[in-house]
Amino acid sequence: MFNGGMATTSAEIELPDVEPAAFLALLRFLYSDEVQIGPETVMTTLYTAKKYAVPALEAHCVEFLTKHLRADNAFMLLTQARLFDEPQLASLCLDTIDKSTMDAISAEGFTDIDIDTLCAVLERDTLSIRESRLFGAVVRWAEAECQRQQLPVTFGNKQKVLGRALSLIRFPLMTIEEFAAGPAQSGILSDREVVNLFLHFTVNPKPKVDYIDRPRCCLRGKECSINRFQQVESRWGYSGTSDRIRFTVNRRISIVGFGLYGSIHGPTDYQVNIQIIEYEKNQTLGQNDTGFSCDGTANTFRVMFKEPIEILPTVCYTACATLKGPDSHYGTKGLKKVIHESPTASKTCFFFFSSPGNNNGTSIEDGQIPEIIFYT
Repeated sequence: MFNGGMATTSAEIELPDVEPAAFLALLRFLYSDEVQIGPETVMTTLYTAKKYAVPALEAHCVEFLTKHLRADNAFMLLTQARLFDEPQLASLCLDTIDKSTMDAISAEGFTDIDIDTLCAVLERDTLSIRESRLFGAVVRWAEAECQRQQLPVTFGNKQKVLGRALSLIRFPLMTIEEFAAGPAQSGILSDREVVNLFLHFTVNPKPKVDYIDRPRCCLRGKECSINRFQQVESRWGYSGTSDRIRFTVNRRISIVGFGLYGSIHGPTDYQVNIQIIEYEKNQTLGQNDTGFSCDGTANTFRVMFKEPIEILPTVCYTACATLKGPDSHYGTKGLKKVIHESPTASKTCFFFFSSPGNNNGTSIEDGQIPEIIFYT
């Protein structure tokens, strides 16, 4: 069980990688079931419990850490949870980081994490922070990592230590102003990448970039969608007028995008502006100037907002899409009421109403904006 030699005269056991206080806590637990751990000894006790296969003491350590988990120590505990292979604790740390991302990345422990932990966090869709602020935190981490590796803190070295973490920053989610003020001047991106991203922000059709444009939804649960049409037909034209449909929902949800119909003439790129407007106040709650590629089928194609948009029950909203491109498919036999049923949540009921004014022909019965993509 123990490594090291036993001295002949004093019967002393050497345990070079175990702290005395942690080993004492282990012995106390083994002989008396007494749990004696504190903030200073919990990590070394956890290590000792795992080393000598005492799962009951290990569980007590994890429970202690869980009770003391906060945003300002979540990254430190996440690193330890990954090191000691404690998936339950790691999951709780990630949930805490999701809910309080700004507080967590502002804590001292954030810049101490390893690159694999950084990438594990950057891959998440559930962080509640603007991408520009996340980029600023990642730059701070890169500067600290340069110092740990005893490298000069230069643009090139920051790019080098970030490695694949840089590709996990979702630059397309930033506004052009945020990108210009931060990443474009950071020196971490190449000139070509900066130009490509500026083109992505400003021209249509948008050039493809090597960065994820999927929103980070600070939401739990599974992505859902509803389709308000029962049939698809051909030839819906566009002349600059917006397609609009009004709707209400019976419960609070967060909308993250629409499904739109594409070309009847084969693979094509569309320019599109999507919006959600609170109808009574005529207030735009969210929009995105973007584009999408279709393959010529009658399928719907995802067009996403940069951030989730909160929708409140019984409030009337207008879904709006302004497309620029060739004639498309369109939906018919529209439904006034669409119910989404989930095994883990109560029903979500959408009620649709035609929007007054010129809506390019879209109504309850026919038109565009067949799908709404949301989280409950």
